[in-house]
Amino acid sequence: MSSIEKLIQDFCPNGVAFKELDELGTLYGGMSGKSKGDFEDGNARYVTYMNVYSNIAIDASRDDFVKIGPQEKQHQLKKGDVIFTGSSENPEECGMSSVLIEDTEEPLYLNSFCFGFRLHDNDIFMPEFLKYLFRDTGIRKQIAKTASGVTRFNISKKRFAKIIIPIPPLGVQEEIVNILDKFTKLETKLKDELEARKKQYEYYLEKTISNQNWPEMTVLDMLAKPISDGPHETPNFVEQGVQFISAEAIHDGRIDFDKKRGYITKEYDVICAKKYKPRKGDVFMVKSGSTTGKVAMVNFDEDFNIWSPIAAMRVNSSNNPRFLYHLLRSNLIQTQVKKKASHGSQPNLGMRTLEKFVVRVPALEDQNKIVGLLDKLDDLVSDDSVGIPSELISRREQFEYYSNKLLTFQELPA
Repeated sequence: MSSIEKLIQDFCPNGVAFKELDELGTLYGGMSGKSKGDFEDGNARYVTYMNVYSNIAIDASRDDFVKIGPQEKQHQLKKGDVIFTGSSENPEECGMSSVLIEDTEEPLYLNSFCFGFRLHDNDIFMPEFLKYLFRDTGIRKQIAKTASGVTRFNISKKRFAKIIIPIPPLGVQEEIVNILDKFTKLETKLKDELEARKKQYEYYLEKTISNQNWPEMTVLDMLAKPISDGPHETPNFVEQGVQFISAEAIHDGRIDFDKKRGYITKEYDVICAKKYKPRKGDVFMVKSGSTTGKVAMVNFDEDFNIWSPIAAMRVNSSNNPRFLYHLLRSNLIQTQVKKKASHGSQPNLGMRTLEKFVVRVPALEDQNKIVGLLDKLDDLVSDDSVGIPSELISRREQFEYYSNKLLTFQELPA
């Protein structure tokens, strides 16, 4: 008998209580009344959308600042608060959670694109347990059902408050945390190693493309035709057909078809192709949403099409598409992306704006040599079939298996 099984037999042999969130606490919103200027010279830390999305526990040490006046009444985060992203490009990625697991020495505020949940009674849950509970597959499925939309999905707070979660005894929570923490510590170590490799790639990327003697031109000068994108209307998805992707499928320089939106008919694909049809060698950049600026390249012959959040580029005969791919990932371009993207509810970068970005580009022969070096380094951090990326995938699958087993509880009989 495992330690968890013994604890469950001792403390909750007949199951555990399940309750709706609105019985256990209250939801609250992020900051309001903030302008773009308030984030340029801030005096108080705040939690960004990506801080929540990327971390199961809030990173309170990040240097993200906002201006807060002495008389302002904004919600301050407290230890034990669970923070959720309010929207995303698909319902499965809405409501991603992160927990503030420690007290902060200074006030900490929440961005307006997220919302928080605060327990009435902090003694019934360990914050460290909540960071795993709200990322559990079963709870995530409930969260996804509270989102609705067309091109962008938003959480309904009314439906969200009705999500049902288990309340296991604290002793059981503690043992689950001890087990799952071992997995996350190992994953963190692998991530740190991967990050070191990424910095090596970034170092050589910046070093090789910063030659001021190369001819100056625009992104458009490198292309065979102007930048294009996919349809702006929402397709009717079908069970089988042509794979259709949006921004969430662009990840670490690759296209992830596991994150496709769905399938479109051959007939609709023909209509889309009048505007643009992907082919091997095309380079993509996300141009709207939280991942604006992410880059990928089509390095296969698979049949698919894209939605409007993706900007598609096709180089002319004087340029290597892999050189454009690496160039778009560089600080030279990414700095321009941050500067030029408009900021409404989410960043948005115009295709004509991207075309005007100024770059320096060597002759094709020199591009080929640079690509040879950068591709080797890029494969070490982006190829899921080898090295650290492959090991990370294996560890995550192992974590998910044990997490699902540990966080599945029998409900007490009525």
